[in-house]
Amino acid sequence: MPVTERPILLTGATGFVGMAVLARLLAAGHEVHCLIRASDDAEADSRLRAVLQRVEAPSTGRAVAIAGDLTAPRLGLGDRHDELAARVGTVIHSAASVAFDLPIEEARAINVEGTRRVLDFAGAVPGLRRVAYVSTAYVAGNRRGTVYEDDRESGTFRNSYERSKHEAEALVRSSTLPWTIARPSIVVGESTTGWTASFNVLYGPLRAFDAGAYPVLPARRRSPVDVVPVDYVADAVAALAHHPEAEGGTFHLTAGANTSTVGEIMGLATGRFDRPAPRLVPPRAYRKLVHPLVLRRVTPSTRRLLERSEVYFPYFAMRLRFDDARSRALLAPMGIAPARLDDYFGRIIEFARAARWGKRPLDRAAAAELAGASSDVSTPVLSPPLGAAAMPA
Repeated sequence: MPVTERPILLTGATGFVGMAVLARLLAAGHEVHCLIRASDDAEADSRLRAVLQRVEAPSTGRAVAIAGDLTAPRLGLGDRHDELAARVGTVIHSAASVAFDLPIEEARAINVEGTRRVLDFAGAVPGLRRVAYVSTAYVAGNRRGTVYEDDRESGTFRNSYERSKHEAEALVRSSTLPWTIARPSIVVGESTTGWTASFNVLYGPLRAFDAGAYPVLPARRRSPVDVVPVDYVADAVAALAHHPEAEGGTFHLTAGANTSTVGEIMGLATGRFDRPAPRLVPPRAYRKLVHPLVLRRVTPSTRRLLERSEVYFPYFAMRLRFDDARSRALLAPMGIAPARLDDYFGRIIEFARAARWGKRPLDRAAAAELAGASSDVSTPVLSPPLGAAAMPA
């Protein structure tokens, strides 16, 4: 463990992004205490061991499972709350409900009140180095134009996930703690192996397209679809949590200049799936006229795929882009940058098909073998002037 670091408390270690962040922290030599929702530490440890196996992280004593609950007072830690706070030095909060269709009060109970409890915990940490919060770029809501990293305004929200994450960000920003906010966009599998533990957002529509469920799609050909691989997001979160210049800053972990459009993704998908591109229609026309007709013409199984993916349709008709100038300036010197989607699209699709779109969970070793790539987790390093205290070596 780096000599200047006390253990890190990580929430969300069993979630997709949290898994990848955990792997990088362990590869960097950190001791990580993982707050895991479970009835006791034995159950939490069992869940953590499964995570370590999936991401090929070292199963050493440096990963410690602690049973807790974001929705419970004092994080469900009881008398252990202050004892744990006295041990750790940094808090990385990546736990959240990512469901788009939760009632707003349920989403708030996890994403807003859970964040409030994490901040309360961080406030009890003596000499806290940082609390890093993993948010989403889509706290911007349904806006047009360019969203900058300092922007706090939002348009109307497409779902309870966006709204609750926006409200949670406000809590973090208003605290007196040393904080950093990371805003990933749409996170997909690793750029090197295609591995993913989550088949949400882009995967649902791609799976439905592969099954022939999309003769028509409510989308705009030139709409930007900001997609980033999980390895970029995890590298960035691990780095930002320790970078001295990241304190008090909000960072877009987005594709930036590499952002794809709906038309470009359709081109990649039609080539990979060998299917004709769906006809694109304006969203309002689709809802009123086309959608009922499509539902009547497809099979029951295809209808289910279509209906499950509809919650993601608004992301294919957006008219905004995310500026990531601050993130690029800080992360590029460490060699942390997002790959272009067309460079790894084939890998994420081949993995998704091999995993049967999540029905057959595969670990990173299987993904690496499938892709013919190394499954080693690389650890980004800060430039020498910033010193070892700023980032895992």
